[in-house]
Amino acid sequence: MDRPKVILNEKEIDRALNRMAHQIVERNKGVKDLCLIGIRTGGVPIAYRIQQKIENIEGKAPQVGVLDITLYRDDWSSLGQHPIIRKTEIPFPIDDKVIVLVDDVIYTGRTTRAALDAVIDYGRPRRVQLAVLVDRGRRELPIQPDFCGVRLSTSKNEHVNVYLKEIAGEDKVLLEKANHE
Repeated sequence: MDRPKVILNEKEIDRALNRMAHQIVERNKGVKDLCLIGIRTGGVPIAYRIQQKIENIEGKAPQVGVLDITLYRDDWSSLGQHPIIRKTEIPFPIDDKVIVLVDDVIYTGRTTRAALDAVIDYGRPRRVQLAVLVDRGRRELPIQPDFCGVRLSTSKNEHVNVYLKEIAGEDKVLLEKANHE
């Protein structure tokens, strides 16, 4: 697989996020006490898009926070001497709230584990759920998404790249051969 394979195009990403927004509303019986927290970087624009879609469905938008997990990662010391730490912005109390952590891709589960540790430092939510655009399998930890746009079976020598307008200027999800050798 030398050429990247398009997994989702712009329209398919929008359709997947629409479905996920409906599932989030349905599972939680509305938006009462519901908050979305996007994991930097890719999860943040997805969280805001889901927020807008939920507002279109319910007439009310859940609050959105932004979470940086750099210092919670179990591999942060291997990120270099000076890892880039960005701001976490959770401008609302999370105690007794239903928190939906939002990310672009789940692979090993380690990012989600770090995000759970970080969220718990901000309070005690009633429940934490996970929404991801792409589940590429191959988990190393017992963590599964509650809401998922697309599930793929990938090999270790493949990589899923999510390109979003807010970050990359276009929307697409590509499956590519990993270039780490």
